[in-house]
Parts: sequence; C-alpha cells; structure tokens
Amino acid sequence: MIDYIFNMLKGALMGAANVIPGVSGGTMALLTGIFEKLINTIKSFDIKAVKLACTFKFKELFEHVDIKFLSAIGIGVVASILTFARVLEFLFEHYALYVWAFFFGLILASVYYVGRKISRRSTSVILLFIVGTAVAASIAFMEPAQENASIPYLLVCGAIAMCSMILPGLSGSYVLLLMGNYQLVMIKAVSNFDVAVLVPVGIGALVGLAAFARLLSWIFKKYHDQTIALLTGFIFGSLAILWPWKNAVIRTFEKGDEIKEKVIGYDYALPELNAETGIALAIMLAGIAIIALIETMAGKAPRD
Repeated sequence: MIDYIFNMLKGALMGAANVIPGVSGGTMALLTGIFEKLINTIKSFDIKAVKLACTFKFKELFEHVDIKFLSAIGIGVVASILTFARVLEFLFEHYALYVWAFFFGLILASVYYVGRKISRRSTSVILLFIVGTAVAASIAFMEPAQENASIPYLLVCGAIAMCSMILPGLSGSYVLLLMGNYQLVMIKAVSNFDVAVLVPVGIGALVGLAAFARLLSWIFKKYHDQTIALLTGFIFGSLAILWPWKNAVIRTFEKGDEIKEKVIGYDYALPELNAETGIALAIMLAGIAIIALIETMAGKAPRD
C-alpha cells in the first residue's frame, strides 16, 4: 500500500509537469526513479497481453502489464492535472514572471540530479549531452510548419507527439504545433470528433509509443549512461523555453465561435536590476530547493 501511495505521488508530479509549458512528465519520471519501469511497462503491451485479454485471463494480464503500477501512476497524473491546471492558469495570468522563474529553477536543478545518474563520463556521454541540448534548445526557436492533413503525415504526427510526451525535456503539444497540425488535431478534430483525423493520429500514437518504448528500453539496457546523457541534454535545452524574461509570440486559432490562443515562440530579453528581478531570483532558488527535496525523498522512498 505504501508503494502504491508513493507511485501515486510520483504520478502527481508527472501530471503537474505536463501542464507546464515546455516541461515533460518524463522529467519527473526520471527524477523519481520510475522512468525505466514506465518504459518497460508500456513495452509489456505486446502480443502476449492481447492473447491474455482475448482468452479472458485477466489475472495473468494484470500481472504481465503491472496494472497496479500503471493505475497508481494514472490516478496521480489525472488528479494532478485536474487540480494543478486551474491553479497554474491563475498564476500565469497574474504572476507570469514568477511562475517562469520557479519552473526555471526546477528544471535547472533537474539537470544536475538527472545528470548525476551517469556512472561514468566518456567522450560519447559528453557528445550526446551536447546533442540533446542542441535539439531541445533549437525546438524553442523553430518556426511552425504548414498544416498537412494527409494520412501518412497524420500518422507521423501522432507517433512523434506521443513519443515526445514521455521524453524528458520535450513537450508533445509543442512538437505537434511545430509540425503544423496543432489546430487541425487538438482543436478542429477534437471539437468536431473528426475520425478521419483522429483515427490516423491515434494509430500513429499507439504504434509509435509501443515501438519507441521497446527501442528506448533496449537502449537503456545497452547504453545506460549515454541515454541518460542525451535525456539530460534534452532537459537542459528546454531551459530556453522556460527563460523567465521573455514575451510570448501568440497565434490565434478559431474553435467554433471561440478564439483560442497558442504560444508559438518567444522574444527573449535580459533581466533588469530591480526588486521584481530580485523576487524572481529568490523564487528560482526555491524551485531548486524543492527539486533537491524531491530527490532526497525519492532516494528514501521504495524504488520500483
């Protein structure tokens, strides 16, 4: 029961991270020590799982895919998203600078604690960290592509967006925006329940996630330090999106009679020397301290 509660709390951290622009739940999964198990659990949805389901052997199925673990993570994620999203919306509206500063501190500290999981530094580890940083940082400055409703492209969008959601440092919705299909998929298709769009995106997401989980699991086992280095680079590069002193470049989308806004980029600036900046820096330090506390608690909690 204690393990279940701890996993719910870890899921809650993942859910909270997923509602933060530019932050991935995978970052918190990596910090709290459940990332590899989460990937392996996703990988367990295979042919054997299908056969067990078709023959109504639910007890064996639940053991095979570790439903207990997944349900704890899922409950934590959903509960966190439902509660934290509203609070975050209010804070962003009234205290945007301080919110960005807090999350910048969180992710900055995450770089250190995730990178500390690397057992041996080598040339390949350093190079992959640089590659991960460059990829994630470049995403912050990319221009969105044009909308494309072709089935092959929708399949690719679903696969890449879903894989991005579980990778530390990468945001699935932001990647979908860069691919040009955020409005088509997340607004038009969802609002109108357009199966012609949702089905290929869903198929791409499921196939991509299943294949990616297997690949990532294999890479983790064979090249653990290199994989951690790449993921740490992703997290470090995502700091470009979280830089507090910036102005959002916003694009508007039509959703029926409503107008929906989506951030597509930022104009960056340097902080001014004033009281507001001092408060922001103090809040940033608080974010760093919280990650240090989370890492300490994760170290004492039961590991899966």
